[in-house]
Amino acid sequence: MVDVFSGRLLLNKDGHSVDPDEVLQNKVVGLYFSASWCSPCRDFTPVLCDFYTELLEESQPPAPFEIVFISSDHSAEEMVDYMHDMHGDWLALPFHDPYKHDLKKKYNITAIPKLVIVKQTGEVITDKGRKQIRERGLNCFRNWLEGADVFQNFCS
Repeated sequence: MVDVFSGRLLLNKDGHSVDPDEVLQNKVVGLYFSASWCSPCRDFTPVLCDFYTELLEESQPPAPFEIVFISSDHSAEEMVDYMHDMHGDWLALPFHDPYKHDLKKKYNITAIPKLVIVKQTGEVITDKGRKQIRERGLNCFRNWLEGADVFQNFCS
């Protein structure tokens, strides 16, 4: 995943820039394509928040997982409000970064919400992250981890 965002900056929930090479190293990454105006997105986002919180804050050690939000909002203000109102403490591609269009094309995003789970290289583990979380909860993470080639002694 570091490869996909290499040379770019990501934002944390507070709007501070972070280096993807540091924050995504050795992690399974969920690319979350979503928008505040989308009601299915607003329906799934709290589910994703709970999933993320359980994996990172309630597991010891925290799971090697990170989410990067790629916004389809109409403005940067909408994106920021959505992140503050509904999102977990995950990362985002800056609203004005044209790279989001390349990512949508690369991962064939034709509808939102879409959660694409990828390896460090950007190679897809599954493009059905949303469906798998809804159907299997935390159990789906172990499968993602096995497909990710990430060294980790995580156990849930």
